[in-house]
Amino acid sequence: MTGTGPIRVLLADDQTLVRASFAMLVESARDMEVVAQAGTGLEAVELASSCRADVVVMDIRMPELDGIEATRLIAADDDLAGVKVLVLTTYDTDDHILDALRAGASGFLVKDIRPADLLDAIRTVAAGDALLSPGPTARLIARVLSAPAAPPRGGPGPGCLSDRERQVLTLVARGLTNTEIAETLALSPLTAKTHVSRIMGKLAARDRAQLVIVAYESGLVTPGGPQAT
Repeated sequence: MTGTGPIRVLLADDQTLVRASFAMLVESARDMEVVAQAGTGLEAVELASSCRADVVVMDIRMPELDGIEATRLIAADDDLAGVKVLVLTTYDTDDHILDALRAGASGFLVKDIRPADLLDAIRTVAAGDALLSPGPTARLIARVLSAPAAPPRGGPGPGCLSDRERQVLTLVARGLTNTEIAETLALSPLTAKTHVSRIMGKLAARDRAQLVIVAYESGLVTPGGPQAT
């Protein structure tokens, strides 16, 4: 969210009914507004720039340009550095989430998400806070990473971090917020936030979603493993 104005939301989905339903919901919130709707991935990329959206709610399966490539183009545009992308998935059948996160998405939404949770998710990502739906996100990333076809992420790994930073990264991957990390490690919230920021810098991560990917791909965090303490 930029300034003190409402969160500017762009809805990208090839299904008109889905877009209309989401638009009604978003417009019902006093702190956000729908600035545009896109029916294709290409339209989403163009509108993200021309409408100066804060958050793009992006369906993966769209004509002309799929949501993953659209997300990649948005994330690669320096002029759109502040734009956050939430990808839409059917969860049980869509294994492209990891690709979307690698492309620069800040998280994902399940298409049958509860209305209040969708609004909270948009607020969370707009504020640059915790990754969406941490439990399902972690499970889905772990499932996709376990597939033989999952390519490793380039760039530095957790080996460049201090012991404390690796603890913090583990907790980020488990879905904890900065406040929860601070409570777990007996730190101040500001210190926890500083650790997360430094970790993102060291690992060349765009956001917390990419920190989760690093943690799982490196083996620092494993499905069902214990949290760091």
